[in-house]
Amino acid sequence: MRLPRLFRSPLRDLPAGRSAVLLAATALTLTACGGGAGGAAADAGPPRPGGTLVFAVSSDQGCADPQQVQSNDSIYSLRQVVDSLTDQDPSTGAIVPWLATRWSSNADATAWTFTLRPGATFSDGAPVDAAAVKANLDRAVKLGARGSLPKGYLAGYTGTDVTSPTGFTVRFSKPNVQFLQGTSTHSLGLLSPASAARSDDERCAGVVGSGPFTIERYATNDVTVLAKRAGYDWGSPLFTHPGEAYLDRAEFRVVPESGVRAGSVQSGEVDAIASVGQQDEAPLTAAGVQLPARPNPGLPFGITFNQGTPLGADAAVREAVSRGIDRNEVVAAVYPSQTRAATSPLSSTTPSYADQSALVGYDPAAATAALDRAGWVPGPDGIRAKGGQRLTVPLTFAQNIGTTKPALELIQQQLRRIGIDLQLREIQIAETQAVLDGGDFVAAWGNLTRADPDILRSTYSTDGTNRYRLPAGPLQAPLAEQAATVDPATRAALAGQAQKLLAERFDTAPVVELTTVLGVGPAAHGVAFDASSRIQLHDAWKSDAR
Repeated sequence: MRLPRLFRSPLRDLPAGRSAVLLAATALTLTACGGGAGGAAADAGPPRPGGTLVFAVSSDQGCADPQQVQSNDSIYSLRQVVDSLTDQDPSTGAIVPWLATRWSSNADATAWTFTLRPGATFSDGAPVDAAAVKANLDRAVKLGARGSLPKGYLAGYTGTDVTSPTGFTVRFSKPNVQFLQGTSTHSLGLLSPASAARSDDERCAGVVGSGPFTIERYATNDVTVLAKRAGYDWGSPLFTHPGEAYLDRAEFRVVPESGVRAGSVQSGEVDAIASVGQQDEAPLTAAGVQLPARPNPGLPFGITFNQGTPLGADAAVREAVSRGIDRNEVVAAVYPSQTRAATSPLSSTTPSYADQSALVGYDPAAATAALDRAGWVPGPDGIRAKGGQRLTVPLTFAQNIGTTKPALELIQQQLRRIGIDLQLREIQIAETQAVLDGGDFVAAWGNLTRADPDILRSTYSTDGTNRYRLPAGPLQAPLAEQAATVDPATRAALAGQAQKLLAERFDTAPVVELTTVLGVGPAAHGVAFDASSRIQLHDAWKSDAR
């Protein structure tokens, strides 16, 4: 089978230790080529400019600022609006130049010095210079709850020294090795200084970047329309062609119903869709729709307790929840065929992933034994109780992808069999960060995508956001040390230690690795995954004039 232009092989120049993970990821991607769609893109001829690509997503986070969004459905469009200092090769994990041509750090990674390429501009005409970078970083650390990702990358930030229009040094009060990978993300994508200076809410109405597209229109929970940036000529070397984007426009429509999205791409009303459901795979493939897929790195979807609450502080309850979930059943029943069950607090495509299958797995006997030892006794209806309190666990979630609620309803049934009453508490996606920051939850369902193991520190360290209120303990040392270790092997060992400690204490119950599965119709070509399994549209094009 020929590999169509839609896919990029993740097998060139594999570094030691990552080949097995990336071979597995490649297998998932290649299996998405079936159903006769594999040659469609290759037979369409050379790329041609023009046209509008219409992309249907399932949700909208309610903000059009890439530095303040975490939901993939919002990131898909907003990633196209901003460039980053660096880029990350999805095939190797290597950091490569983009707006910055070179960089270096001091011995303890408390200072990073960059040199910018000249000539790049924001779409309002402002230059992409060192002063603009400083304005972005100074403002990012002051963002509110929606800005947790960029603030995590800037942990210990003390300021940026501008040495010339193209030279600057970013300084930290403590070692920050992961900052370099952070510079490749949408969360530190650069905004025009005028946009960066606006209030958080004003920025959510729309921002100005230097990327290959601009925001033409944004309507909350409805549509985001992007227009090609004329004169764009400073793209990432990972792009397949220089200069402007091929497309004239890209339109991202919010279509919550999975079946409606699938029908729309089959009929040609839209060109591509996100969040392909298991039930839609066969009809889409039969209709000639390609299903490219890539596992997301970072934190897998799972249940994490607020340990500042009595139930969250109960290690037996945390253990019972984790061991009481049959992950393979959940994956088989709910998720697309390319999806895999979680085996660690990190997804398997994340650099420094360490398999914790012995601890992260289905063991209902161990789950009930843990509850028995802790004094949780089955009641007349099978739900356990202790000291007159039923073992009712409210689980907070947002329906950001169509598989979420069906998965949770199945987990609810599984946990009831061991005496846990899991109650589903749905909130809006836009509320998620405020709820987690405020601590108004007992347990939460969620994931977080990042192609760097430091996602563990920014999530679970007592010096990070620590939304789950973990207490001080042995976990904190490896989390801090990996963020200060330049040597990759040593850093990987520390990240592995942290994963083991998280699994042993059942601080989180990883359930399923989010796998991004797109449905791409026959007229769309060149839609590419980046290192975080989001999309890149600079090289996308249409084989019709629409």
